[in-house]
Amino acid sequence: MKEFMLIIRNEGDGKADMPAKQQQQFLNACRIYIEDLKKKGQLKNAQPLVREGKMISTTTTPATPNSFIENPYNETTEILVGYYHILANDMTEAIAIAKANPEFAFVKGAKIEVRPIKTKEPSTNYDYPSGQ
Repeated sequence: MKEFMLIIRNEGDGKADMPAKQQQQFLNACRIYIEDLKKKGQLKNAQPLVREGKMISTTTTPATPNSFIENPYNETTEILVGYYHILANDMTEAIAIAKANPEFAFVKGAKIEVRPIKTKEPSTNYDYPSGQ
């Protein structure tokens, strides 16, 4: 099986105006989705992200080596809300797994980016650490 990252994005804070009962329904649907992936051996990890943090960038030039800028994390239109690290046979299966995510049923404007994970560097034959 191949590894894929499902990166969950919402337009703004898609759950902010959700009634408490609906939030609980959403969380329950996520739990069921996660447990189903675990039973099928398709889930490596899944985590929501806190909506705060820092954005680190560099302005390094020959005149200012190792010069970094630290700004507040501020996504205004599209928010990265979490990820699922999954196993699937191919991109088609990974997309099918993503389409079953409860985010689409509960959050207007939800998007899921499906990306293959590079587990080995072909040019050097280096195996990236898997954390397992």
